[in-house]
Amino acid sequence: MTAVALGLPLRRSSLASAEGRPDVPGLVDRFGRVARDLRVSLTEKCSLRCTYCMPAEGLPSIPRNQVLTAEEVGRLVGIAGTMLGVEEVRFTGGEPLVRADLVEIVRLSAQAAPGVRLSLTTNGIGLDKKAAALVEAGLDRVNVSLDTLDREHFKTLTRRDRLPAVLAGVAGARAAGLDPVKINAVLMRDTLADAPDLLAWAIENHVRLRFIEQMPLDADAAWRRDSMVDAVELLEVLGRRFTLTPAGREDPSAPAEEWLVDGGPATVGIIASVTRSFCGDCDRTRITAEGSVRSCLFGDDETDLRSLLRDGSHDEAIADRWRIAMWGKKAGHGIDDASFIRPLRSMGAIGG
Repeated sequence: MTAVALGLPLRRSSLASAEGRPDVPGLVDRFGRVARDLRVSLTEKCSLRCTYCMPAEGLPSIPRNQVLTAEEVGRLVGIAGTMLGVEEVRFTGGEPLVRADLVEIVRLSAQAAPGVRLSLTTNGIGLDKKAAALVEAGLDRVNVSLDTLDREHFKTLTRRDRLPAVLAGVAGARAAGLDPVKINAVLMRDTLADAPDLLAWAIENHVRLRFIEQMPLDADAAWRRDSMVDAVELLEVLGRRFTLTPAGREDPSAPAEEWLVDGGPATVGIIASVTRSFCGDCDRTRITAEGSVRSCLFGDDETDLRSLLRDGSHDEAIADRWRIAMWGKKAGHGIDDASFIRPLRSMGAIGG
């Protein structure tokens, strides 16, 4: 969604920020970080209205002619994978499953960037009907957002009574051979007591659960640093039922700290993005649904690539503008002991 459409003063990155950038093919920044993980938002639309992510009425629609087409997404993924060193691409939203051409997007992306791992972040609604086709098109794995197994809590949190549909989506993903299926659960005060049951369910159903500290991702949502549920409190609650042993991270850039559950092999991950910032190891770059680069989820700088896609520019010109945008990435997103800088755009418009 454009800044004009939202009425927000987003800052457009200047090409002058290329000064001092090394002549290397990848996406590097001034602090030595290299972006190898690409998140691509496909839409601002969603079939749920989670209170921490999106206002009850939804987000203003992006004009259809401003949203990247399947062919344009595939081209950008190809540039990222073959020219910029990106190794993994995750399609996000909003809710990517509401795109009727999602299977085509995955197919074109897999063809354009062979060897790049393709994944999907979804709320799971309808995934059981599309999982097999997505796997055939080239999808490697899926993350499903699920914060609670309590149907009333789910209904209150998402403003929709769709828990059975989400569970069907998880089962459908597993049946289609997507592995691992990861479950993302946002830590909320109202659902903290549900966390042990969610972990037990994840272990029983052979899916990998990760809890995420709630971040201020929707300008309309109430969020206070001193009242949020943090990793320490979650570990205390889970520890009343399970024995948790620290297992570190899968790799230095992985956001989740892993814990063995009752000695393993099952694990649970905790993404403490507020209290234990991992900005120094960030390896992500993002494309919004309308084709702008965001080098940081919480940064409000955006660099337009859509115009280059549509004006006949060569791939190298697009790649170089992307490199310049990443060179201007800031060291962090404003976390300190007392504050957390909220992005101007809602999470539903940025992509995860």
